[in-house]
Amino acid sequence: MAWKALSPALLIMAAVAACTPEGAEPEQPENSYQLAEPAHFQRLVLPEGNPLTEAGIELGRRLFYDPILSADSSLSCSGCHLQKLAFTDGRAIAVGLGQRQGRRNSLSLANTAYYFKGLFWDGRVMSLEEQALLPVEDPNELGHDWAAVERALRRHPSYPTLFGEAFGITDTAELTRELAARALAQFERSLISAGARYDQVLRAEAQFTPSEKRGRDIFFDASEELPMGECSHCHTPPLFTDLSYLNNGLDQAAEPEGFPDPGRGAATGQRYDNGRFRAPSLRNVALTAPYMHDGRFKTLEEVIEHYNQGGHYAENVDPKIRQLHLSRQDKADLIAFLQTLTDSSFVNNPKHANPFLQ
Repeated sequence: MAWKALSPALLIMAAVAACTPEGAEPEQPENSYQLAEPAHFQRLVLPEGNPLTEAGIELGRRLFYDPILSADSSLSCSGCHLQKLAFTDGRAIAVGLGQRQGRRNSLSLANTAYYFKGLFWDGRVMSLEEQALLPVEDPNELGHDWAAVERALRRHPSYPTLFGEAFGITDTAELTRELAARALAQFERSLISAGARYDQVLRAEAQFTPSEKRGRDIFFDASEELPMGECSHCHTPPLFTDLSYLNNGLDQAAEPEGFPDPGRGAATGQRYDNGRFRAPSLRNVALTAPYMHDGRFKTLEEVIEHYNQGGHYAENVDPKIRQLHLSRQDKADLIAFLQTLTDSSFVNNPKHANPFLQ
């Protein structure tokens, strides 16, 4: 089905496409978006075939906030990923279409562009493009069908033009779930959080308070005079995660099959991966409560007390999980440091906000 109207930019694209051999990939728009990569982050490696463009990111932002992706047009991706909460939802367990409870806590989307060891709590997909396809058809998330979504997008008054500007297509038949996933992935890659006070201190633009500095030294095991917090082994800067999957002693299990949620084991099929989950990023951690894959801890105080007590036994519990013997002051200072990881410029960035409310 050909479009009834094309923008001037798309008329040019259509002329080019007319000279494109049958079956060839549409010519990609120029990579016109330069991501402002933080100097203290590793260099971002973009996947082949999905460069960042202004049009692609803007299309992804609209799709992210548009309830058209849900079966009854009542819920969007942002329902579980609120900007003000660093793209989490404040719930212990995510809630989807029809108030159906999901499986796990909603992870933050900040800096997922740098995640190269898998996504979700269990690492079951390797790319943001793969990840973006799954929530639409999950009955406990958006509960829709991609074929129906494609039909709705193709007959929408704006989306055919937006897809054309983002990906150079000239026919609605070329508007597919794969392109929608690529746009969503582009938007998510633009969600870079690197403007916290911690980062300002690194750039010599601010200083830690005495309590924050003491907490930093506990976090990084940086002082022989202070107890070791064992935090930075798994929560490594600059992302404040090493992207690993580990058993952090949440549940006692006599056998690997005894965990209430197998976690990583369900993705790999390896029994000793049962009970292992991603070490989440601690960036913006003061905004992302409740904590852990099942949201069992409501506060940072509860999280730190769990580690301070040494966790629970299992064959595959990480060896770094041990009693820490932190005092009340140690714990307070550690929380003071964690609060320096809050990036207000990220959670207030208008480029990340709902375009339908602007």
